[in-house]
Amino acid sequence: MEQQSAAQRVACPLAGRTALITGGSRGLGLAIARAYVQAGASVMLCAREHALLVAAEREVSCHLLLGRRVFGVLTDVSKEQDVRTVVGIALQQFGHIDILVSNAGVYGPLGSTMDAEWDDWVHTLEVNLLGAVLLCRAVVPLMRLHGYGKVIQIAGGGIGGPPTPRMSAYTTSKAAVVHFTATLAAELHGTGIDVNALASGVLDTRLLDDVLAPPPARVGRLFCERVVAERARGATPMANAVAFAVWLASAASDGVTGRLFSAVYERVEDVRPALAHVACAGDLYTLRRMVPDR
Repeated sequence: MEQQSAAQRVACPLAGRTALITGGSRGLGLAIARAYVQAGASVMLCAREHALLVAAEREVSCHLLLGRRVFGVLTDVSKEQDVRTVVGIALQQFGHIDILVSNAGVYGPLGSTMDAEWDDWVHTLEVNLLGAVLLCRAVVPLMRLHGYGKVIQIAGGGIGGPPTPRMSAYTTSKAAVVHFTATLAAELHGTGIDVNALASGVLDTRLLDDVLAPPPARVGRLFCERVVAERARGATPMANAVAFAVWLASAASDGVTGRLFSAVYERVEDVRPALAHVACAGDLYTLRRMVPDR
């Protein structure tokens, strides 16, 4: 990993860094990739649709700084061999991987848990949860060789809020991702690798269209009405989640690990001073129950 001067950290907080971003062909993943290259990083984009991936690679390349690179690789994160292949390509191209953004995800079957196709329910966990674990199993050992790394798990829009009936595969998988994040962070304590989760909130993306497209009965009238109302208000600004993703990938967040941040309820500028006065332990910025001091 290239050393950064103080000036570089201010102007280009990710100067010299390399990032692997899954689900990088559109929506939040594409926005994060764009912000990363503007902050000085080289980026490997991963996605399943060739045409979208090519378009994303071309679009992100327009923002590259001198000496930085961007590549796109077709990847299905639910397949172990695909994960091994893309990590190997990233290693060949960049020599090291400093940042992993695990953003690939699907909503899966919409409707009652009892009526959902079981194979679809399981596949949702294979993509959203097992894909995140497979990526960490492939990337983290490489980070440990350098004694430094940033893992950012995108926990989606339903974490921390009320239950979301008729989307059980999605919400279950994303809740599991948050607990996996905390567990992996504890396992990597003292290694220089920070692992955090980011709840992006309801973003106005293709995934939101997928939820609203079926008959309302599949996801419930009340949920549809809530989502439509949020979209009418502008949903969660994409910039909020992107700002967190840049900060969590930068040296400014070194030592912050095992946390869950919400782009809906929090802003980076508010979180940073709070963490400056609180050790990264206990229940601050987590899903765990808050227990008063005794």
